Amino acid sequence: MLIVKSSILFVLAAIAEIGGAWLIWKAVRDGSPWWWAGMGVVVLGAYGFIATLQPDANFGRILAAYGGVFVAGSLAWGVVMDGFRPDRWDIAGAVVCLAGVAIIMFAPRSA
Repeated sequence: MLIVKSSILFVLAAIAEIGGAWLIWKAVRDGSPWWWAGMGVVVLGAYGFIATLQPDANFGRILAAYGGVFVAGSLAWGVVMDGFRPDRWDIAGAVVCLAGVAIIMFAPRSA
C-alpha cells in the first residue's frame, strides 16, 4: 500500500508542477491570456503541498526521487498537450530515471 500511495502522490505532484509551469510557459511564450500565468503560480504552489504528503519523512529523498518522475512526466505531458514525439533516447532516459526513482524510494533499508 505504501508504494501505491507514494506513486499516486508522485503523479499528482507531477501534474501540479508540470501543469503549473506549462500554464506559465503558454502565457509568456505562446501568448495565452495573462491569467494563465497566475493560475500556473497557484498550481505550482499546490505542488509544494502535495510533496509534503509523501509517507517518507526525508525531504532530500523525496525531491531526488521526484526528479525522475518529473523527467518522465514532462515527456508524457509534451506528448499529450503539445504533440511532442519523444525519440528512443528520450524514452530510454525516462526509463532510467524511473528506475532510479524505484531504487531511491523502495529499496530495502535497515532501520
